[in-house]
Amino acid sequence: MTQVANPAPHTLKITSFAKEALDQFLTENPDLTHLLKEAEEVSQVEEGLRNRAMSYMDSRPLAYQYYKYEVAGHEALEELSWQDFAAIRILDYLDNSGKEFHDLNLRNAKVANEPFKTLWLAAKFGVGGGGENFFTDMTHLFRQFRGESQRALPEKEKVLEWMKRYPSGLDAGVVDLRKKNKERIIGILARKIDNKEISSTRFYFEEGLSRVQKLEKMHEWWDNHLFHLRFAVRSPDLLNEMLDHTLEKETMDLLYRAEKQGIPFFVNPYYLSLLNVGGPEFVKGKDMAIRQYVLYSKELVEEFGNIVAWEKEDIVEQGKPNAAGWILPTRHNVHRRYPEVAILIPDTMGRACGGLCASCQRMYDFQSGNLNFDLDKLKENENWSTKLDLIMKYWEEDSRLRDILITGGDALMSPDKPLKKILDSVYQMAKRKKEKNNSLPEGKKHAEILRIRLGTRLPAYLPQRITPGLSSVLAEFKKKASQIGIKQFVIQTHFQSPMEVTPEAKAGIDRLIKAGWTVTNQLVFTSGASRRGHTARLRQVLNDVGVLPYYTFSVKGYKENAFVFATNARAAQEQTEEKILGHIPLQYRDHIRKFPMDAENMIDHIDNLRQNTNIPFLATDRNVLNLPGVGKSMTFRVIGITRDGRRILEFDHDHTRSHSPIIDEMGKFIIIESKSMATYLDQLEQMGENSEEYETVWGYSVGETEPRMSIYEYPEFDFELTPEITNFGG
Repeated sequence: MTQVANPAPHTLKITSFAKEALDQFLTENPDLTHLLKEAEEVSQVEEGLRNRAMSYMDSRPLAYQYYKYEVAGHEALEELSWQDFAAIRILDYLDNSGKEFHDLNLRNAKVANEPFKTLWLAAKFGVGGGGENFFTDMTHLFRQFRGESQRALPEKEKVLEWMKRYPSGLDAGVVDLRKKNKERIIGILARKIDNKEISSTRFYFEEGLSRVQKLEKMHEWWDNHLFHLRFAVRSPDLLNEMLDHTLEKETMDLLYRAEKQGIPFFVNPYYLSLLNVGGPEFVKGKDMAIRQYVLYSKELVEEFGNIVAWEKEDIVEQGKPNAAGWILPTRHNVHRRYPEVAILIPDTMGRACGGLCASCQRMYDFQSGNLNFDLDKLKENENWSTKLDLIMKYWEEDSRLRDILITGGDALMSPDKPLKKILDSVYQMAKRKKEKNNSLPEGKKHAEILRIRLGTRLPAYLPQRITPGLSSVLAEFKKKASQIGIKQFVIQTHFQSPMEVTPEAKAGIDRLIKAGWTVTNQLVFTSGASRRGHTARLRQVLNDVGVLPYYTFSVKGYKENAFVFATNARAAQEQTEEKILGHIPLQYRDHIRKFPMDAENMIDHIDNLRQNTNIPFLATDRNVLNLPGVGKSMTFRVIGITRDGRRILEFDHDHTRSHSPIIDEMGKFIIIESKSMATYLDQLEQMGENSEEYETVWGYSVGETEPRMSIYEYPEFDFELTPEITNFGG
């Protein structure tokens, strides 16, 4: 049932903190102060502001065309001035004034977008409910509109300086610290096994072993991924013990509440060894992005039980089209947004993960129990073979499908045998599809399978899983699949921090690359990962070990992810001011497209290109947000702001790629951010950052989705496809 937010009564006085921020705004804008205080109706204020903005637009024809949606795209965006951004935002605020939007940060309550009414009520009467963060945001907006704040892009040396703040997990000092962490954790687990506090039929001590021999066993087991899954931490007390009792009481109380709420805990010993426990100054705070994945926030605990699905296509009724219009063969095994791509979530251990990320995109499914860490119950059952055959038949008959992403959960959580079974089924399906195409005339042929991807976080979470046996399975599949026309083989992983790139992770990635698979990374741009230079440094460290960045995702979800959310303006700022350092010149785009054809030499390819172009990393990723509907995009405009300063964004689809036919009916999406810009910057200050280094973030109110890098384009078919779209019922 839709709630209606209790709007601040127009008689409600603003707070003393809000008044200070308002006074700052009024002092800086004397002409507006006169307008606000003299106007008898808010319409007079809005008319005056529109006249000012349109007067500015008289000399900025491109900005006016952009505002009117007569031009769009990345090239047009780059032609806009900093002042243009502000003028467009003021006009968008005016055009959307008085509208109400559902705010899922407030459990679907309605909130009003009344920026200038809020300003007028405060300035004239001292009421209206505007908060300090609202007035601060408005102050920055009008500084930008007056041309007093400029966007001075940082020099290359400054970005490199920011990057140097973040050590990698390959640095000698960090490696030594992790060895100490490993010894501490091994000692705790050995004692618990000895005391029968924890047990396993596979990992146990025979009678008569000395303490030294037991520890030798533990070191041997440490290299076995099954050991880490069996002894993963599932309770707050054990988590704190593993971290040498360094968690604060406030954190522990929150974790106890999370346990009571039913939020699962699952952190494997290896990954826990990556968290700093004390240590020298150079590592303090550098594991923040990792900690945000392990420790739950107050917002998540409070919202668990009320979390709604962010991506509407996650909600499936058997036999009915999903939100993107696709008819699916089973309810929980296939996700689909785009014509070319289908996601497979198998009924195997692949439905689980090597740990639970606090900002998990599928926390909704953990809440419902559809996903869990009862690993024994997730083992393959007899029904899976029937389902797998059904899914393969569905794909075989699909006219547009060319890209299959096997994920979960985590694709590599499936043991080698079940994973091989899935890959073999995909191979046979792709082969039958190709053979059937041979008998079809031009214009009637279906798309053939060109790309296979495995989605996994285990290279970061549990690299011990990447065994020689797994490498053999992957190499064998690539060899035979290549012979039937499958051209791209991708491991899509998820490193969050350069501190996750350890010697163990590097060894695992080496095996994947030697098996002939291209390894790409998807970063979730959390508040910890969004610090100046952090993501740029991650790209650099990943390149060093042969990994190509693929996506930099804004955090999705509503209030449950508010703590880890970094504003979309910060994502746009990072893209423009830091990622630009890795811009690949156009003349090398065809060259980089060939990298996957010789994936075994990926490190050499990356190093040679970086040297030839004199750039520290390859910016092959796109900054995007998974929309709460269909697809990914960073095409947005800030069209409003709540009374507490949270921005209201209107997202459009990514028009650089093909979409489901239903896309034309869907229109644009409204997203109300879960924190204000001021709150985000305050959080960065608490992390030890200097918010002045982020000053331009206030002005990023317009975004465009970057074109896809050539390396990620599909190869062209040498035949004509049928115009028919199968499996679509939207």
